[in-house]
Amino acid sequence: MAKQALLNNIDHPNLKIDTTKSAALGNNVMYSLVFPFEFQHVQADYPIFFNRHPESGEFYALAMFGFEKEENLYLKDGGWDADYIPLMVEREPFYIGFQEDAEGNKNSVIHIDLDSPRVGTETGTAVFLEHGGNSDYLNHVSNILKAIDDSQSTTALFMQKMAELQLLEAFNLDIQLTDGSNNRLSGFYTINEEKLHELSAEQLAQLNSSGLLRLIYMVIASHSQIKKLINRKDKILTNKAAAR
Repeated sequence: MAKQALLNNIDHPNLKIDTTKSAALGNNVMYSLVFPFEFQHVQADYPIFFNRHPESGEFYALAMFGFEKEENLYLKDGGWDADYIPLMVEREPFYIGFQEDAEGNKNSVIHIDLDSPRVGTETGTAVFLEHGGNSDYLNHVSNILKAIDDSQSTTALFMQKMAELQLLEAFNLDIQLTDGSNNRLSGFYTINEEKLHELSAEQLAQLNSSGLLRLIYMVIASHSQIKKLINRKDKILTNKAAAR
């Protein structure tokens, strides 16, 4: 369980973060949460699908990195092999927190997971400057967290509209690899293109004017990355077979 603490230069003056990407640092994950404002960048590297919270029933978007648990096909010995890394990956090991001031107002603050393998004091990127100011790295993280926090209302609007128009459907994706093995991707949701095409001109106009239609088409465009993801898995399996 994460040991979250309020970040400050008094308690954490010498804190350093290992920003490399590797399985040892927890990047061997099948997917990451992404936000609609990221879709333009995400769709160029990853397939975008959706999942549903088991309790609230709310949908959320995911960038897929693999086809099974603890599989990230974008990880290589040299790091992360993609032009764009989702912000929920980039912000690790930091979180958005909230602190109440004397007037009762809640202000956003930065929390850190002190149990993260990325956190240390000997090597890595410094969080604070020698005399206590924020490093460029911390300013970068702060901007990431602010962008995520600021996007909550537009994210909720997009997901609510998808549910309202019943544009999301569960699917199964069967994949056969060149070594003859079969894989199935299931438990996720995607855009129901048939229902999208059945929307009225008024509904489409509303989606277009709100900017949501553009996001929908980015999700659909991202599915071209599925073949590339399969090719990545095929290449890894081929290399493993050759090394035996």
